[in-house]
Amino acid sequence: MRPATFTPAVGAVLTVAVSAVLLPATTASASGQNRTVDSATAASIARIADTLLTERTTALLDSGRAHRAPVTGGHIRLSAAFARAEDTALSSLRTRKTRLAALGEAYTAADTQVSVDTTEVKGARATVQVTETTTLTYKKIRGDEPTTTGFKARHELVLTAKPGGTWELTAVKLKDDGPRPVNAPVAKAVTNKVAGLPSATPAATSFTMRLAPKSRTTSGYNYAAMAAYAEKYWRNYNPSYRSFNSQGGDCTNFISQALKAGGWKNLPGGAEDYRSWFYDSSTQSTSWVGANEWSWSALNSRRVTSLPNVFQMDVGDILQMDFDDDGSKDHSMITTYRSRAGVPYVTYHSTNTYRKSVASIVASNPDAVYYAYRT
Repeated sequence: MRPATFTPAVGAVLTVAVSAVLLPATTASASGQNRTVDSATAASIARIADTLLTERTTALLDSGRAHRAPVTGGHIRLSAAFARAEDTALSSLRTRKTRLAALGEAYTAADTQVSVDTTEVKGARATVQVTETTTLTYKKIRGDEPTTTGFKARHELVLTAKPGGTWELTAVKLKDDGPRPVNAPVAKAVTNKVAGLPSATPAATSFTMRLAPKSRTTSGYNYAAMAAYAEKYWRNYNPSYRSFNSQGGDCTNFISQALKAGGWKNLPGGAEDYRSWFYDSSTQSTSWVGANEWSWSALNSRRVTSLPNVFQMDVGDILQMDFDDDGSKDHSMITTYRSRAGVPYVTYHSTNTYRKSVASIVASNPDAVYYAYRT
């Protein structure tokens, strides 16, 4: 697919035209049986998703606008409700760009590619699973930012058959459980406080230049090895470990692997005992793979301490998020780079992401609660 080089006019009604069509709406409506689509149709769906996701990404870019070349052929239109929602989404992303700028971050270019994973047509409804792969180029504001950040995200497109053989796109749903991509609109959070065990202290998210110096020699851990491991296996998983993507997410399993690569030793005990921490050929402790259990184990063993601010993290430190502020931690990430100006960059699984700035995570997830750990 093409680089992100255009932005729609503010408030514009979005209509997408594609050069190939889905199964005719009348055919789809006539049967409740599942159908398949050909490669040309799959390519058209990918272009639709690419158009929408690229528009979202472009709303974040620190660059001038360009005009999209029209695509001709059969028409798939956005429903009126979804068009309004997408205009709101683009407006919220332009606001996010302003918030990112206040945190000292901007992007100069982006590239989005979309592939179709599965397509199902049943009756008048088509459900399409796609994977987005996006790379953003960091603007050199402080001078030592990484060159790029990249992520993969899964989305579900929902289309409805309309009279006359046309289709309407009614929804694009993010399917991953990790921190939302920087180009994803904000979802409304809910609050449901629950009690915990050893308790981490929530970290502030305002940018601070106040450093929290980290000893790289007296702890006995190799933080560079932790970062090197995470950056080697962020996308291509280490076959020596089991993956837990199909069992609630691989994020904490991934940071545990990186911590072990940097010198963390097994803590023996029962698999369900939060005070233990281990992995072997047949099983692992819940603290190896569970976000809450990892926090309890790490705090209990005094391998970590809580940092007061997420921007104080250094290489090898861990960031966790509670997406909906219900008291339960949902996601774990490891810091693999820190700029001289004090911005940490994290790498993680679920979704697979390389050197994403903490500024972009905070700006994209303003309702989340954050926990920063010094390892």
